[in-house]
Amino acid sequence: MPQIHEKVHELTVGQLAARSGAAVSALHFYESKGLITSRRTSGNQRRYTRDTLRRVAFVRAAQRVGIPLATIREALAELPEERTPTKDDWAHLSEAWRSELDERIKQLNRLRDHLTDCIGCGCLSLDTCVLSNPDDIFGEHRTGSRLLVERRGRNEE
Repeated sequence: MPQIHEKVHELTVGQLAARSGAAVSALHFYESKGLITSRRTSGNQRRYTRDTLRRVAFVRAAQRVGIPLATIREALAELPEERTPTKDDWAHLSEAWRSELDERIKQLNRLRDHLTDCIGCGCLSLDTCVLSNPDDIFGEHRTGSRLLVERRGRNEE
């Protein structure tokens, strides 16, 4: 990993990419979404403050656990003076995201547990699927593709 002298207070986009592990295109994308900021030199080159490294690490860690960029941006905007997040900030924000992540985990577990059922159920429709109809409301009255056929008949009338 390339070392940057401690007296260097600003990083080029290439240095930031090398140190953060994020592609230059990803850094430009993060900037376009308001997740990081840069200043422009007289030659119109981007320069990032050193603390942008921590901000990029924060964004990438949040993305890895499935937090949408819009949610990450909102969280970063809530920080005083939009400063770089600290360890305490991460702890606070990750706790706030816990219920959202728990719900996603529950949905993914349901998907995993019922995935093999999809091949043989015959419904051919997400509207009647055990995954999108988890309490099987339709199953109390009818089964499989017959419900799909009845719906088509109603739509054609």
